[in-house]
Amino acid sequence: MNDEHPHSVAIGGFIIGALLIALATLLFVLGSGVGAERTRVVMVFDSSVKGLSVGAPVALRGVEIGQVTGINLILDSDTANLIMLVEADVSSANVQSTRRASEEMIDDLIGRGLRAQLNLQSLLTGLLYVQLDFHPDTPVLLAQIDSEYTQIPTIPTGLEKFTRQIESLDIAQIAADVQSIAAGIDQFIGQEEFRQLPQELGKTLTGVQTLTAELQAAVASAGPGLEQVLASTDKLVNQASDALPTLNTMLDQNLATLQDAAAAFEKTMTEIDGLVAPDSATTYQLNQALRELALAGRALQLLAKTIEEQPESLLRGKSEDQP
Repeated sequence: MNDEHPHSVAIGGFIIGALLIALATLLFVLGSGVGAERTRVVMVFDSSVKGLSVGAPVALRGVEIGQVTGINLILDSDTANLIMLVEADVSSANVQSTRRASEEMIDDLIGRGLRAQLNLQSLLTGLLYVQLDFHPDTPVLLAQIDSEYTQIPTIPTGLEKFTRQIESLDIAQIAADVQSIAAGIDQFIGQEEFRQLPQELGKTLTGVQTLTAELQAAVASAGPGLEQVLASTDKLVNQASDALPTLNTMLDQNLATLQDAAAAFEKTMTEIDGLVAPDSATTYQLNQALRELALAGRALQLLAKTIEEQPESLLRGKSEDQP
């Protein structure tokens, strides 16, 4: 009786453990999507996949839709290029769609920009996972591999691009350039002109301070005179403003007088033109007077000649035989 009790307890514990294992297996199966329809895909990466392991998640915009099932290294013997072939199963368990996941649907998504990248799961662990997202502005670049599964194009992450740029830098040349620059700086600092630069700078600052003091003194001494000049200028401007209306009136009056004088002068010139015209009466009378003056002149010449030849004719008169 006592021997049968421990045996019954062992059997009961075994049954309970088996039930727990079965329950855990059922939960794992339900959580991992086992039983749901899966589609196997392949992805080719030309960079290191260190940190990516079998069982790593495959996520579409952060939602896990599959797992990595295999990682293979492919060596191209002709070009000695190495590529990393990653296989994964994509499940439709966490994707609600109007149609079931299939190779045709994945091809359609690839045409719309579906691409794969390697991203970090955690900075502490350094583990990687496959991130799927849509990048329609990137070309579809497929590697030439022998696989029966659909290939999803891959693109590098920003970190991979940065790493490649760092790797492409010529560190030796950069170091040589830095040494050359350092040598040039050392040579420049060692020159006598550079050593005297602080002294020259001190002299310049002293000169600037002296000039500033002189300018301040000049402004202080010229301040009262400037204020007096400004006051006189202001007074002159005020006087000019007061005198402007009077000057304006005087200018108007003088302009009117000048206009009247110009009109009178124009009238006088018109009358003079009428007097000196060839067919005017004044001109005719003047010509007649000039002819009479000419005749009188000739008569005076004859009288003078007669008196010169016969002075006695003034007393006796002109003789008959005299012409």
